[in-house]
Amino acid sequence: MRIGYQGEPGSYSYRAVGELFPDFEPVGLKGFATAFTALENGDVDRLVVPVENSTTGSVLPVLDRLPGDAGHQPFAIVAEHLVEVRHAILGIPGASIGDIREVRSHPEALSQAEHHLLALGVESFARYDTAGAVREVAELGDPAIAALAPPGAAEIYGLEILERDVMDRDHNTTRFVVLAPGEPQVDPDDDKTTMLFTTSHTPGALALVLAELGLRGANLTRIESRPSIEAWSYRFFVDLVHEPGPEGLAKVIDPPPATCADLWVLGSYVRVAE
Repeated sequence: MRIGYQGEPGSYSYRAVGELFPDFEPVGLKGFATAFTALENGDVDRLVVPVENSTTGSVLPVLDRLPGDAGHQPFAIVAEHLVEVRHAILGIPGASIGDIREVRSHPEALSQAEHHLLALGVESFARYDTAGAVREVAELGDPAIAALAPPGAAEIYGLEILERDVMDRDHNTTRFVVLAPGEPQVDPDDDKTTMLFTTSHTPGALALVLAELGLRGANLTRIESRPSIEAWSYRFFVDLVHEPGPEGLAKVIDPPPATCADLWVLGSYVRVAE
């Protein structure tokens, strides 16, 4: 089985794949659009992508792609996984932290260490992947250029760790989800669901949806509004914990809350303890 991820060996996504699927082939893909296309085209059997971080919130390029496209093969969330993120500054052998004038990394990683990097007096430059930035630094060989990345990437690309735990908050964890081809299914142990809904254009419609889900026993762990296809209209992504199995999910969404205009289940899976 081929497991797709966005990035290169040594990235946090690569680590997530290794923890989830240690016996299968990881396939690195450049960019989220390419990664989702690979899953839709059958080039990979599963796709592991980050959906949110405890410091910076949702990974919007992923979130907006989770509903899929009517013109492509459907896919569903089948699992979640948490990875503790502890960035390090990696430089070429012999460099010191005082030499660094430029740090490269994925925009999410740079955001998670923004204040720390400002305090160091370095410029930040975005790259498509943390490990890709490490590879670039190794190829350039400039002691003034470093990467912000997982410490384990240093050995892979022949760099040195110049500083560890480079983050603005200690509780820095990224939540990944596993996507599989096919329509969403609810297994007997599944007790968490990600879904998407829109509401009627009436006063208090969203509040009524949330109240009704709560009264039915759902515990909402996340809600996020994102622009819909039509200008100035919005759809809401929700993660909710419910009683296990198809019956548990049906209890909270069947029938949909009265003020829901549309509701789509994006996937059900076993909740991971935080």
